[in-house]
Amino acid sequence: MSPRVLVSIVTHNSARYLRHCLDSLKTQTWQDVRIDLHDNASSDSSLDIAADFAGFLNEIRSSNQNLGFCAAHNRVIASSASDYVLVLNPDVVLERDFIANLVEAMDRDPGAGAATGRLWRWQPDSDSPFGAPARLRILDSTGIYFTPAQRHFDRGSGEADLGQFQKREYVFGASGAAAFYRRQMLDAVKTGREYFDEDFFAYREDADLAWRAQWLGWKCLYVPEAGGYHVRRVLPERRAQLPPAINMHSFKNRFLMRVKNMDAGTYARFFLPITLRDLGALAYVLVREPSSLRAFPVLLKALPRAWSVRKALQRHRRVSASELRSWFAYSPVARPASSHRQPLTD
Repeated sequence: MSPRVLVSIVTHNSARYLRHCLDSLKTQTWQDVRIDLHDNASSDSSLDIAADFAGFLNEIRSSNQNLGFCAAHNRVIASSASDYVLVLNPDVVLERDFIANLVEAMDRDPGAGAATGRLWRWQPDSDSPFGAPARLRILDSTGIYFTPAQRHFDRGSGEADLGQFQKREYVFGASGAAAFYRRQMLDAVKTGREYFDEDFFAYREDADLAWRAQWLGWKCLYVPEAGGYHVRRVLPERRAQLPPAINMHSFKNRFLMRVKNMDAGTYARFFLPITLRDLGALAYVLVREPSSLRAFPVLLKALPRAWSVRKALQRHRRVSASELRSWFAYSPVARPASSHRQPLTD
């Protein structure tokens, strides 16, 4: 019989963080779990560290090239049956009840296709984050939200945790750093054999999956009792310091995600902020980041498949465009966990 929870970890030169991550999994109070790790052609000691946990990890895979976040996780997720899947970054450490709290919450809410805990920022050069006074904790993510300009952010990111996110509630989606998915939902949104869209390679794939799930009527539950700590490296203000490949994929995927998911009415409603943001992003790339211009031929190659996914979503959607549009706001949107979706009306 398969464990109820599959933990999928993908590494790529993750040695700096990996041991902390795996140690935190060893102390989880929820034991009905399978933990698989896929290494994406690391040149550091990631695989050596994983080997130290060989008796604990169920399977260690490796590839001789970097398959990307999406493809590697897809392979792990498809390799085992489970009720739930925890997609976990190697730069995240979890509090002892993280998995147990999410399983309990999801078992009680069959309409939730995903769940997210409360993540705080953590610097890996510091001592263990556990036991830090709550007043000193800086939030990393309490779920993701979209603005009308189609930028997506982590709710609460960079704020001091003053107890402002203490309630269970529905949010748009879960951060891919530690996203907890119901397998039934993953099977509903997948395209072919892909849960995460492999044309994304990496970055924004969590927002794309959340958007597809929303179209199909699945909710995402924020569970504040599930705590973890994340090393946040990719932030808008750090863009100039990031590797060119990260920025290229991020630029490409902002358009690819919209082609797949945005309906015409939403585009018309938010045409001005979307267009202004697009022009600003294009100007930045032309002047400051020409290496990201190679995103356009990659995007063109991905468009036919993206369009077919879009048509399938619109055929099978279970919520109205106006309801989905109501998630897009300049301040984070959340809804009471007891709320119900309105019927499809347009």
